[in-house]
Amino acid sequence: MISQFLMMFTMISIWISLAWAIVVLASSVRFWLKHSDFKVDTSPLPEYPMVTIVVPAHNEDVVIAQTTKAILDLNYPHDRVEVRLYADNCDDNTYDEMMRVYQQPQYRDRNVKIVARTGTGGKAGVLNDALQVAQGDYICVYDADAMPEKNALYFLVKEVMKDPERHVASFGRNKTRNANQNFLTRCINQEIVVTQRVHHVGMWNAFKIGRIPGTNFIINTDFVKSIGGWKNGALTEDTEISFQIMQSGKLIALAYNSEAFQQEPETLKSYYMQRKRWAKGNYEVILDNFKHLFGRGNWRVKLEVFNYSCTFFWFNAAIVLSDIIFFINVLAMILHVFFPGVDMPFTFDSENIYIAQFMLFNWILMILIYLLQINIAMASQFGQATTKQIWLAFASYFTYSQLFIIVSIDSVTSIILDKVLKRGETKWVKTKRFAG
Repeated sequence: MISQFLMMFTMISIWISLAWAIVVLASSVRFWLKHSDFKVDTSPLPEYPMVTIVVPAHNEDVVIAQTTKAILDLNYPHDRVEVRLYADNCDDNTYDEMMRVYQQPQYRDRNVKIVARTGTGGKAGVLNDALQVAQGDYICVYDADAMPEKNALYFLVKEVMKDPERHVASFGRNKTRNANQNFLTRCINQEIVVTQRVHHVGMWNAFKIGRIPGTNFIINTDFVKSIGGWKNGALTEDTEISFQIMQSGKLIALAYNSEAFQQEPETLKSYYMQRKRWAKGNYEVILDNFKHLFGRGNWRVKLEVFNYSCTFFWFNAAIVLSDIIFFINVLAMILHVFFPGVDMPFTFDSENIYIAQFMLFNWILMILIYLLQINIAMASQFGQATTKQIWLAFASYFTYSQLFIIVSIDSVTSIILDKVLKRGETKWVKTKRFAG
């Protein structure tokens, strides 16, 4: 009886998650059908607010020169931009690489300040330092590996200026600049395209819910000051401040034409450490905001907390349980060959054969929706919809996507140990960069 209950719980949970995925997917399709025009409108804006661009960099000498140059080449009035580059506790040539680009003749007259920082707080600490001296109406953040396309800042500003009272921030899309490096980066590229072209777009189009992605975004300077700045030491300061914006009743607008090209991990170890940090940070933010799910407050906050809670706890637990059931049954089938008395513990009676068939259909549907999400996302991005991407998506379902389960379990375990052992984690967690 218990085994059948667990199987039914798993099946129903997965069906609910699939239904939610279809809602978001349908919303993203409607959005792209409205915005399928490839013409890029960069006509002059009614006004150009002052923008402070901040680049936090910790031991980024491999990539920082390209990013610095891309930022200084942005298509935005130079007298309306100040650039603040922070070499945060670096023991490599990050500062020298920043200075080398800035000293090129075409940039010497630009409003640029390069800071060799020795403070604490990680990325959030850098952003808070910049907040104290920022002269811009908006703060724009780019990670050290995120090379903005020349019109990226223009589109971010254009979106907030559509409704500056409500649009306290805007965010763009991030694309993988090393997607073809190996199998891992190809899988990461697919994941990012789906996240950017389906999940973010679908949530914004249906519910006007935006999420600051950590890079390639702008936020109103006065608003950040009003909430006390970024949370020092936060593993995912972007998610943390996104919830604070929603709690205020303001919006984080989607600037879908704004693009930045970021470098993704090229080794499994680097990928695992990055995603564990992200998962831990998201879990911590969810736990901090879980109280808003039941109290009085902004409905977008409730929906987002519910969405995150389901994704990271309920649906993820259902998938883990499903995998456990599957492997236990496979092990029982193998043992049955040698020990006839061993039967599969998770099964239905003969009269419930249709339920068993329904579960098989449920598993097949999970794969189909996974493939559908990827192919729709790829079709919405020029040059990505190829036959190779279909086969890659199928392979990644059984390999790459399953890593999230391991990362999630490890992250939850780490959070529990942090609470029990009362240990903190405020240091900058470095993602390894690669030349090229």
